[in-house]
Order: sequence, then structure tokens, then C-alpha cells
Amino acid sequence: MERELIILGLLRQTEMHGYRLIELVERDLHSSADLKKPTAYFLLNKLARAGLVSRSRARDGKRPPKWIYRLTPEGEARFQKLLRENLAAYPPAVFAIEAGLAFLDQLDLAEAIELLRTRRQVLDGRLKEAASDVDRRRAFPLVSSHQTAHLTAEVEWLSELIRRMESEVLPGAKALHP
Repeated sequence: MERELIILGLLRQTEMHGYRLIELVERDLHSSADLKKPTAYFLLNKLARAGLVSRSRARDGKRPPKWIYRLTPEGEARFQKLLRENLAAYPPAVFAIEAGLAFLDQLDLAEAIELLRTRRQVLDGRLKEAASDVDRRRAFPLVSSHQTAHLTAEVEWLSELIRRMESEVLPGAKALHP
């Protein structure tokens, strides 16, 4: 649903060729859905066959012609429906780290702490990137704000977990119970 919503939503803003659409998704909405180039073109063609988008060939100078996609009235109706469904629903989030957290006690405590510190450093870097990405904040401010809030919460949670795990190293420290 998210992929279709993103494609229809971007085309609702303006008509564009597939390459430009994919560029926008990769730059501004990569955290919203996993939408790789082949999948995006597949969906564009599927949406065109379903009458949700129309397409026409256009040439820019001496370049080869490209398909330009436009939202149809049926596509607008589908966009509105998907938008409302997306905003009202709360599908359970999947956090890949939870697979590792389930078995964290299988590692040496020092190694586990070091691995979590590495993860925190990566997240710190992503948080700085998100804060400095002015184009994305301007284009999709709520997406940027949501991602920043999630990254901030994850960094804070990891910092607390690391602090608690480090206290286990001290004699008489209590066992880790997150």
C-alpha cells in the first residue's frame, strides 16, 4: 500500500518521468517504503494498466523519449482512499534489531556492549544526516520530523541499555532486565 501511495502522491504533485519519481523516493522518502527502481517501474506500468495513471512519450532535446506519467481521476480517488487508510492504520512495526536482542545474552558482555556502541554511532550519524538534510526537511517536513523522532528515541534507548549493561561489569551489580 505504501509504495502505491507514494507513487500516486508524487504524481499528484506533478507529472514526471519514472527516473525523476525514483530519484525523489530515493532522496526524500527512502525510509517510507522499500521501493527499488525495478519495482517502481513495475508499479508504474501496473498503475497505468489499471487506469490510475496515464502515460505519454515526451522527448527532451536530442535525448531518447521518456514516458511521462500523470495521475488520472481514478488515480486521485485511489490516492485519497490509500492516504486515509494509511493514516488511520497502525500495522505492527518490525524492528530487525529485536532478533539480535532476543539472543544478546549469548555474547560476552563486553562484546555485546561494543556492538551496541557501534550501532549507536551509526544511528548518531544518521541523526546528524537527517538534521542537515535541508531539502528533505523542506520537501516532506513531517516525514523528516517522524524519522528524527524515531532515531532520537533509538539512540536514547541504546544509551540507557549500554549504561545498564556496563553496570553489570561492576561486582554486585544487578542482572540486566530491560
